[in-house]
Amino acid sequence: MKIINPANHTVIKEVEEDTSATIQEKFKLAKAGQKKWAKVPLSERKAAILKFRTLLSEQKTRLGELLTSEMGKPVSQAKNEVNGTLGRIDFFLEHIDSVLNPQTVFADAAQYLNETISQEPLGVIANISAWNYPYFVGGNVFVPALLTGNAVLYKPSEFATLTGLAITDLLYQAGIPKDVFIPVIGTGQVGAQLLEQPLNGVFFTGSYPTGVKIAQAAAKQLMKVQLELGGKDPIYVCEDVNVQAVAEATADGAFYNNGQSCCSVERIYVHASIFDSFVEHFMGTVRGFQSGDPMNEKTYIGPLTRAAQLEILERQVADAKAKGATVLSGGKRMSGAGNYFEPTVLVNVTHQMEVMREESFGPIIGIQKVSNDAEALALMNDTVYGLTAGVYTKNEQRAKQLMAEMNAGSVYWNCCDRVSPRLPWSGRGHSGIGATLSVAGIQTFLQPKAWHLKNV
Repeated sequence: MKIINPANHTVIKEVEEDTSATIQEKFKLAKAGQKKWAKVPLSERKAAILKFRTLLSEQKTRLGELLTSEMGKPVSQAKNEVNGTLGRIDFFLEHIDSVLNPQTVFADAAQYLNETISQEPLGVIANISAWNYPYFVGGNVFVPALLTGNAVLYKPSEFATLTGLAITDLLYQAGIPKDVFIPVIGTGQVGAQLLEQPLNGVFFTGSYPTGVKIAQAAAKQLMKVQLELGGKDPIYVCEDVNVQAVAEATADGAFYNNGQSCCSVERIYVHASIFDSFVEHFMGTVRGFQSGDPMNEKTYIGPLTRAAQLEILERQVADAKAKGATVLSGGKRMSGAGNYFEPTVLVNVTHQMEVMREESFGPIIGIQKVSNDAEALALMNDTVYGLTAGVYTKNEQRAKQLMAEMNAGSVYWNCCDRVSPRLPWSGRGHSGIGATLSVAGIQTFLQPKAWHLKNV
């Protein structure tokens, strides 16, 4: 399998893909390794993850540059991702003990009866990870999975394979046994072959269509399924805001990581009374974004990771223009080598256009004028997705009333494109099932055991 640099289409490296036979052997190895790993004291498992954290911190620059080379994320943003992973590891280390401690829920001395709940690992899980944030998305799974005593068959995206192998190497250096965390390398076909093994769970991040296929395959074995899928995340800007500040914040929310974030702002609704001013300030911010070599620390817009996404963006622009939208900037590929697409802003958009309904996952945004809160809320909820949604207003009560009606797993007041290790990350509808992060993101890798204890 060839690893291609999306900035210039050169081959970085060739790697061997797994086969059905090697995957089967890796599963057998993990199954045996998990039994031993689950018996390792929690203190030792925590020490290994803490060492992994230290190695990430020490090698942030090297790891960031490697990630940039294979998926095109601007290097400053790549290093930010590695650095941001440290706080997530800290959260898991801080809360793992309390989650694993057995809980006595009933005790009656007169009856000599005690009822207790303990937690046990699922067993061997598949972590089919994503390319857009391999440290964030992957770490949300494999860190708590390892801490709770599971073995992990880790399939990095084919667009972040070298990063996946670097993560593997650091985990081994940190003391994670080689039969407990095992990389599985290849394209989607390899992921499908992985699901043929008798796993105890699969944790996937990616598109809705692929998520459906994974759920169907997993159903045959009744394994646990957790899916973090796509989104069409909306923001509503009310008339009482600091227009310039909100325009700058939402432009960053839409275009950071080239719009290739699960919670990127994908559509914006602006109150009619400030619409023109908002668009003016928004365009001023977008024009200031520097595109180019992702290895340049000053670059904000790099190449798209997947060349195929260029066609999707072109189709969305063409569809919007045909239905009356106005392109204020961008709208086409950049000239030269690489998967570059111009930062694109569209107005006069409606929900008859793909750009306001279908996931874009690129540097493109539609901004629609609305008359009131009710219209904005109706449009925000007019989607099959339900990952994040937010509102900008100075009125907290107004914000909370709107947020309560938003059909999304995460809701924002005066912020966007934000994830916290302390809060669950979950989707509704076509955005997925299950949750990572928070205490729920530790519990998801466990299965409860009920203890009925009666002393006679």
